[in-house]
Amino acid sequence: MSKSLTIKKNDRVRIIAGKDKGKEGRVLRAFPETQRVVVEGANFIKKATRPTQKVPQGGILQREGAIHVSNVMLICPGCGEATRVARKREDGVRIRVCKKCGKPVEK
Repeated sequence: MSKSLTIKKNDRVRIIAGKDKGKEGRVLRAFPETQRVVVEGANFIKKATRPTQKVPQGGILQREGAIHVSNVMLICPGCGEATRVARKREDGVRIRVCKKCGKPVEK
């Protein structure tokens, strides 16, 4: 069974829960199977890495971790507010629509 998210890659989102509550950023990756997203500049984790040709010194790297999709809200490009997302059909194509202003979210 394929799952889908209302938040996609490159969407601007605001984090509404957790240690980074209130931060805003762009979605770098989305994982529909596990209902998680990776937000730029939020939820940093430390990862121990071995030396490789790509990273010759190895050591502890800091990178963004995944956040559950229920802890982020989409920022509508039309009204600029954090909002929920509705889905509508226009000309047989399903599009995402802002719940506050009613404008399409798609670029």
